Amino acid sequence: MSAPAVPSSQRKRLPTRAAVVAGLLLLIPVIALGIVPVYSRETPKLWGFPFFYWYAILWTLLAPVFTYSAYLVIARARRQP
Repeated sequence: MSAPAVPSSQRKRLPTRAAVVAGLLLLIPVIALGIVPVYSRETPKLWGFPFFYWYAILWTLLAPVFTYSAYLVIARARRQP
């Protein structure tokens, strides 16, 4: 069973530092995959795969790590008094 929703008027404000850190953690994968010329090439190859493919696969695995890290930063900031 999930916790009841807290009205926005009773929710405490997230500290600025935590919001900035979480935002940066979420922005890293967006920037890494958004600048296509960085990875739009074939070399270096890894196990026969062109750079384009293994770079995208790598970020498919890393993006959830950054997202979960952002979640932890926000959850920790909300728990502090």
